[in-house]
Amino acid sequence: MQISDFIQTILPGSLHLPAEVNSVSLETSLPINPIRLFFFVAWFYLCLYFVQRAQFSPLVPKKYKSISYIISLVAGPILFLVLIIVDTAKKSSKSDSSLYETIAEQLRNIITNIRSIKPGLRKQASTVKLLDSSGRSINEIYGHGSGKKQDSHILDLTEQVIANALEQRASDILIDPSSESIFKIRLRIDGVLRTVNEIKAETCKAVISSIKAVSSMDISEKRRPQDGAFIAKKGDTSASFRVASAGVLNGEKLSIRVLNQAASTFTLADMGLVEKQYSMIQSAIKKPSGMILMCGPTGSGKTTTMYAMLNEIDRYTRNVITVEDPIESMLPETSQIEINPKADITFAKALRSILRQDPDVICVGEIRDEETAEIALRASQTGHLVLATVHCHSNSAALIRLLDLGVSPLLLSSGLSLLVSQRLVRRLCEHCKTPAQLTESLIREFQSKDVDYTNMFDAQGCRRCDGTGYYGRMAVFDIMPVTDELKAGIADNKALINELKNKGKRKSRTKLRKEGLKKVSSGITSLEELKRVIG
Repeated sequence: MQISDFIQTILPGSLHLPAEVNSVSLETSLPINPIRLFFFVAWFYLCLYFVQRAQFSPLVPKKYKSISYIISLVAGPILFLVLIIVDTAKKSSKSDSSLYETIAEQLRNIITNIRSIKPGLRKQASTVKLLDSSGRSINEIYGHGSGKKQDSHILDLTEQVIANALEQRASDILIDPSSESIFKIRLRIDGVLRTVNEIKAETCKAVISSIKAVSSMDISEKRRPQDGAFIAKKGDTSASFRVASAGVLNGEKLSIRVLNQAASTFTLADMGLVEKQYSMIQSAIKKPSGMILMCGPTGSGKTTTMYAMLNEIDRYTRNVITVEDPIESMLPETSQIEINPKADITFAKALRSILRQDPDVICVGEIRDEETAEIALRASQTGHLVLATVHCHSNSAALIRLLDLGVSPLLLSSGLSLLVSQRLVRRLCEHCKTPAQLTESLIREFQSKDVDYTNMFDAQGCRRCDGTGYYGRMAVFDIMPVTDELKAGIADNKALINELKNKGKRKSRTKLRKEGLKKVSSGITSLEELKRVIG
């Protein structure tokens, strides 16, 4: 239909157009088709969007990033469709399932992800309120309830960073400069760091200043290391954060530790202990005196296990006092003391004052020096049950470290009752784990050691676990009771140190690996994860 005919149909019959219009003007067509123009603009912006996606996509290898940018500028959606088809075919071949089943699983993951999407980020950020130690909100600290738009945007972004970390179960938030113009935000989730965002330096510096302000730190000091703390409230729940800053190349780095508020609810039954290990710890904490020493590197869950032990104690009939740096969780019916070096409150001085408070159970957050170790060990000899932690890699290394600190061998042998070394391994995601592909040599090794390898799994990765193949963590323990034979060995200082240096570390690692292998053969974690954590 020509334009002139179309106009005649929509206009009243009495209205007639001039002959010149009918013969000349209406015969000409528009120079650009609006529909084509719309699709061209939409295609252009789609290509730009997929260039950005190609930058962070795990489907594109690093060495092909530059080529993918060029192709995405021309045919972005087509390139990603091809990559998704290739990825689906690879997953189908690895999982021994049909292409149709793999596609159906991916569609289910997409639907689940869409359903789990929360309301807008701004709304999500507004549900989290950041407070300093005195209870003032971040808006009150800045001196305005509804300030400038720029200030409001920075405060919203700060709250959003904290809210996202809580939502993703992060244990640490790292904000550090990757260059003069870009800062990276990384989250430690299940013990592994992930980059979640990149922000312009100017914006991120304002975010760092906001966090430092709410943590009662000096925002003008950017070179000298500082420490602080703040609280985040979301509805009826709250979370505590410990902040440390340091001047680094290209700017200032911020490290935020998310304190585990759920630690006070754990019991020994939740820790994944086998029956023999459970009975050994139970018998140790029922004794009126002695020291239970928790060993492990930073982030291995020592404090959580120590809280689980405290939850097994009847705190209504026994006076329980803890000394911590910092207090990670509130324990009911417990007196908790926080270390404060600025106020001259140290572990050693706090322990001396505790001994005058008629304690039954003393919990020492960390043994760092000879004085703290000696006071704790003497307390364990004088009718007190002492729970303590020390940073080291194994039970044997803990004994060597205490002896190197200058603790008397006789004091150490008479005070210690139980050594507990532990590591945290990631759990396999139940929605995407696949049967392990073991080599023939590995199968023969498992057969020679009578290890059941029929129920082993590998990590795959899906939407639920954010493509990692793991969700959550569990502890692996090596428990060493201090027997009379070991006490005699500790008293013979030189002989013990030589034996521990030659055999102790290797023996402790073997025990941890053996306990971890039981978790692997049960399908809880993978061989790769066990090698990553224990070696």
